[in-house]
Amino acid sequence: MPLGDTLMAIVLRNTLRLLLKPALLPRWPLRWQRRWLDILSGIGRLPRGIARRDWTEAGVAVERWEERAAVARPAGTLLFLHGGAYCVGSPRTHRALAAWLARASGMPVVVPDYRLAPEHPFPAALEDALAVYDALSAQGPVLLAGDSAGGGLALALALQLRERGRTSPIGLVLLSPWVDLRAARQPPPVPGEAMLTTAWMQACAAHYSAGAVDDPRVSPLLADLRGLPPVLVQCGTDELLCVQARALHAALQAAEVDSTLEVAEGRWHVYQLHAGQLPSADAAVARIAAFAARCQGPSAP
Repeated sequence: MPLGDTLMAIVLRNTLRLLLKPALLPRWPLRWQRRWLDILSGIGRLPRGIARRDWTEAGVAVERWEERAAVARPAGTLLFLHGGAYCVGSPRTHRALAAWLARASGMPVVVPDYRLAPEHPFPAALEDALAVYDALSAQGPVLLAGDSAGGGLALALALQLRERGRTSPIGLVLLSPWVDLRAARQPPPVPGEAMLTTAWMQACAAHYSAGAVDDPRVSPLLADLRGLPPVLVQCGTDELLCVQARALHAALQAAEVDSTLEVAEGRWHVYQLHAGQLPSADAAVARIAAFAARCQGPSAP
C-alpha cells in the first residue's frame, strides 16, 4: 500500500483503540456511549459540494445527502442503515461516510434515525427501515446499504421485502455486516481489532433481540437467501466480523446470488468510515460507486 495510506492507517487505528474501543464496553451506560460517538464523529472530513437536508420520511427522521448544484443524477436513492450494534449510532455518526457515498455515486443518500434498543428492541429498527424503504421505492429504484448492524438490518430488510412481495432493491452493499447475533457464534478476539469487543456485541445482541436471536429477521445468515439482488460485501482482515462476512458471501453463493466479497488486508471494522482521510477507504467508496452504477444498468454514468 502507498506510504501515506499506511501512515494514516496507523494513526487512525491507534486513535480508535485509545478513544473508541474503551468506550464501547457493557459497563458504560448506552446514553453515554451514544453521546461519545456523536462527539468523535465530528472529526470526520466532509466533501465539498455536498449538502445535508433533515426531514422525516414515513414518520422516521432522516438525513439526506446530495450534490448542492443542480446536476444530472442517476435515477434512484441509496438508503444507508447505520451501524452501532442496534444500540448506538445515528445519522450523525455516519455523516462523513454518507456524504462521500453521495459524492462518489452521484446518488442522494438517505440515512434514517431508526429506533434503538434497549428502549425499542426488535422489530422496531426493521419496521422503521421498512417504512422508509417503502416511501423511497415509491419515488424510484433504491440501492440498499448498511454497515455492521446496519448491514445485517439491510439484509433482513431485503429478505422481508422478498417475503412480502414488495419491490426489490436494485442491489445490496454490506460493510462488515453483523448477520448472526447468536452468542455461540460470536468470533473470538482478533489482535488487530481496533473497535469492537465480543462482550459488548453480546450485550447489545441481548438488548436488541429480545429473546429472538434465532429469528432470521434478527440473524439473517440463518435465512433462505435465494432470490436476492446483487450483493457487494466489504470487510477488513483485522476485525471480528470478517469471519461473518466470509460466511455470508459463501451462503449467498450457495443460494446462487450474485455476490462479490472484498477483504481489505490490514483494515479494521468499517474502515470506510474514514473516507476523505484514508486513501484505502476512498478506494472502497469508489468501488461501491462502481457497483451502484452496475446495479443501475447501462444508463448509469
